[in-house]
Amino acid sequence: MRATLFFAHGSRDAAWRGCVDKIVQQAIELDPKALVGCAFLELMQPDLNCAVARMHALGATEIIIVPLFLGLGKHAREDTPKLVAQLACAHPDLRLVLKRSVGEEPEVIDLLAKMALFNP
Repeated sequence: MRATLFFAHGSRDAAWRGCVDKIVQQAIELDPKALVGCAFLELMQPDLNCAVARMHALGATEIIIVPLFLGLGKHAREDTPKLVAQLACAHPDLRLVLKRSVGEEPEVIDLLAKMALFNP
């Protein structure tokens, strides 16, 4: 069974989490049978380790991890791949697929540009 985890930085401000929860909810609405959740690098729960363990316990054999980072800073380049590698060692029976950060996706770049130019 495939699962999807949206992986974001986290914040001390609880309201910040709202947009991540909306993304998860939208994914579930698009596919109500999908196993979808979120995880955070720091400051919020669940962290990636707990979220992966939860999905695995629910029967996931493959987890697609979607980093919700616009830029390619240290978290996207180094921290996230390192965390995923550690989780792969801890869960050898689980296939973990780390997608590119959303800020690298041409569709996201195009949408943001259109929003800025054509939705005043």
